[in-house]
Amino acid sequence: MSRVRVGGFSISIDGFGAGLEQSLESPLGRRGQELHTWIFGTRFFHDMIGQGGGSDGVDQAYASRSMSGFGAFILGRNMFGPHRGPWSDESWKGWWGANPPYRAPTFILTHYPREPIEMEGGTTFIFVTAGIEAALDQAKAAAGDLDIKIGGGVATVRQYLSAGLIDELHVALSPVVLGEGEAMFTGIDLPSLGFRVTEHQASEHATHIVLAR
Repeated sequence: MSRVRVGGFSISIDGFGAGLEQSLESPLGRRGQELHTWIFGTRFFHDMIGQGGGSDGVDQAYASRSMSGFGAFILGRNMFGPHRGPWSDESWKGWWGANPPYRAPTFILTHYPREPIEMEGGTTFIFVTAGIEAALDQAKAAAGDLDIKIGGGVATVRQYLSAGLIDELHVALSPVVLGEGEAMFTGIDLPSLGFRVTEHQASEHATHIVLAR
């Protein structure tokens, strides 16, 4: 049976999952990239960007797992691009170029309709205007027996958590203090939602924690 998972979601020591002021130059907001240092050196990330080498070990295992076993993805609009409001520039097709890393149907939450976009490598971006549950229904139909990944950003993960729609959550706690940003868990009572810690393992660059229901 397919599950709904969050994988490889980096957060700071003070609980922020992204910096403020996302822009074309800063896709993860100010200083947001610092949260993801743990993944940049892994063999998984090197393969994803077409480079050889990279490390094995704890970070590699969690990085690989964070993109494995999924038949569909759900992203908030900020994870697709920096633009807001109606689609004024339909030449924009995401942050990742012609061949995004998803390689499966990828549902984008938005208030503004747009035709699906077929990309190289098997990714199709499908824009959903009817809310998080409609997107999840479509993703489940597309994924079959594989899992569905809630890929972010922070607001999207929070919505699915609060609605009780996530089965497993892997966060990578990075040794970074942002001071401000998008808070991941503020106002969300994880124990009351049925979550408990099922794994925790540390590397030089992050502490990996898995919570499941």
